[in-house]
Amino acid sequence: MTEQERVDRMYRKYPERHRTFFDKPHLTRRGFFELAGAGLTCSFLAPMTRAQQAVTQGNVTTINTAKNVIFILLTGAISHTDTFDLKVVNGVTPANFQPGTANGIAWPVGLLPKMAEQLPNMAIVRSMYAHALVHALAQRWTQIGRNPAAALGNIAPNIGSVVAREKGTPGSVFPAFLALNSNACAGAGYFAAEYAPFKVTPSTRGLPNTANPNDPTGASGGRFSQMYAGLHTLDDPLRVNSPYGKPMDDYEAFYEQARLMMYNPTVKSAFSFSSADSANYGNSGFGNACLVAKQVLAANQGTRFVQISFGSWDFHQDIYGQSNPNGPNMYTLGKQLDAGYAALIADLRSSGLLDSTLVVMAGEFGRTVGPLTAAGGRDHWPQQSAVFAGAGIKGGKVIGSTTADGSATQDPGWSRNRSVNAEDIEATIYSALGINWTTVSYDDPFGRGFEYVPFSDQNLYGPINELWS
Repeated sequence: MTEQERVDRMYRKYPERHRTFFDKPHLTRRGFFELAGAGLTCSFLAPMTRAQQAVTQGNVTTINTAKNVIFILLTGAISHTDTFDLKVVNGVTPANFQPGTANGIAWPVGLLPKMAEQLPNMAIVRSMYAHALVHALAQRWTQIGRNPAAALGNIAPNIGSVVAREKGTPGSVFPAFLALNSNACAGAGYFAAEYAPFKVTPSTRGLPNTANPNDPTGASGGRFSQMYAGLHTLDDPLRVNSPYGKPMDDYEAFYEQARLMMYNPTVKSAFSFSSADSANYGNSGFGNACLVAKQVLAANQGTRFVQISFGSWDFHQDIYGQSNPNGPNMYTLGKQLDAGYAALIADLRSSGLLDSTLVVMAGEFGRTVGPLTAAGGRDHWPQQSAVFAGAGIKGGKVIGSTTADGSATQDPGWSRNRSVNAEDIEATIYSALGINWTTVSYDDPFGRGFEYVPFSDQNLYGPINELWS
């Protein structure tokens, strides 16, 4: 039995049963700065204490070259054959895509010119295949690395939450898991709220409400400090060694973590930016998210996983903007992607951060190939691509190939000799960070054992080590 047949057989044995949408409740940015009596708190910014749970692990060797991860989710599913797995269709592919080769890789130079210059730093996996073709289901699958409709799928944490629990630093000022332009991203699942994503929409003003007129060291005579001390006087009996249990005890850590972010120049410089900086990243929401991600990692204040969501690429009609050139289409979104991603890779490289930062980019699935639909668009399709950079990855290469029209994997291009799935991307992220992807944690509410990557005991999925060779 081939590896592809093994995966297919597993999903016939454990089919999708229903759609689920489970997100552990989290505080919004507004809630972060309103809950505490002093004006701040956020339940997911508590010190990153290690969970005390029984685990089992297989004997594997991790890559262990990354300290940080930036995960870019191209929501809506980008057309792989118009971008990362370019297939020229006569009479269909626009001439101003300027199809050609860059660094020996087939590429739409006219559509993504700045990214073409970064191809020596990028590795493209063209043999990726999605399990599902429903946006919400597949987007969640990509973020949690498993079937959301499986036994533990509705309580499974985001990959970023696993990284926060494994790699978060106790006492750090910044959250271990930062989500930019990702209000709908998967949350911490059954994990503690402290490992949930801190959701932020980047702005030139940075994080609001990180200061107030009651400056702790200003002319007001330390009024903020007096208020904070008063808060402790009133609340400590309820929060410290609380008879109501750990949830109330946690508030002490939440308040203190929030206080650390007030009047902090590092917070201000990491989360704010100038108009000139924004212009360098393309003057877009996506570009601003890439800029803030770079600044937050450069600050080195505890953030280890950044998720950026960008889309929607769901172009069922007018994909090339023939009817509405200024509307959402491959050109308008492509320009933002090109500027933001290229600037991110270039700045990470020039600062030396790219050596320790794994940058992963993928959509939830691909789009139909060949001629366009009657509506001038492309529909949902399982074949897709993923793009990697940094953390020692060998750039300027392509792993796997597809058929002439891009509809199916022709050569997997890696050791498991099958298409790459979202679970393999998950295992690759964990391995790059030095996290054992075969870990099974027995602290889930059902007592079944939560596998960091599903079916680890059967060696069904694993990291794409060829990215580093």
